[in-house]
Amino acid sequence: MDYLVSLIADPAAWLALATLTTMEVVLGIDNLIFISVLSNKLPEHLRSKARRIGIAAALVLRLGLLATIAIIIKLKAPVFEVLGKSFSWRDLILITGGLFLIWKATTEIHNSVDPEPGPDRLNPAVVATSLAAVIGQILLLDLIFSLDSIITAVGMTPHIPIMVIAVVIAVMTMLLAADPLANFVHANPTILMLALAFLLLIGTTLVADGFGAPVAKGYIYAAMAFSAFVEGLNMMARRARLRRNGHQPGSS
Repeated sequence: MDYLVSLIADPAAWLALATLTTMEVVLGIDNLIFISVLSNKLPEHLRSKARRIGIAAALVLRLGLLATIAIIIKLKAPVFEVLGKSFSWRDLILITGGLFLIWKATTEIHNSVDPEPGPDRLNPAVVATSLAAVIGQILLLDLIFSLDSIITAVGMTPHIPIMVIAVVIAVMTMLLAADPLANFVHANPTILMLALAFLLLIGTTLVADGFGAPVAKGYIYAAMAFSAFVEGLNMMARRARLRRNGHQPGSS
């Protein structure tokens, strides 16, 4: 109890909470984009359910990993070496998750641009298997993003209560933003392509990090923000053209 009281009275703890919460929310964007893209492939009445299950799983995984911080820290220890490069369990998890993201984003982009795409294994016509497939893929990526999130938290503060509060706030924010973001992506096909490009970028950076060549997240999120800004300008331009065409029926 004295520990919690001293923590509440410590301004540095509040600063750490604010900083870590912001960082966790930013890191959650990756996970949220993936959940939005996948859930939109389901029939409309199942989409919110898949998002809620995916985000609830993210919270459970993060809290579970916080309870095993000693093990998480050990995941960074080298387990084997190839051509002079040491690999830890964390590296292997990041490489696996990154390759999965690259494969998934590439497949979705191919299906979007191919005029005659092959059969989609997440075809909404097969409701039972598609829901299970979506949730399974969300759970896999939840594990990757949760591991990254917790390792970041451990590096920023030694206080478990601060980590727990930051994680809960970040996941609740994801829950509130999930449906609006997914609906926005679904209503704007060009946003979907941009989201898939983001997943491709994120997957590449995960693989690079796993091979010991991490890319500063600031560069990644700056590139994503700039791309989103440009797409926002494109959307404004398209709406302006539609308004002009609406007032000038004979124009092209």
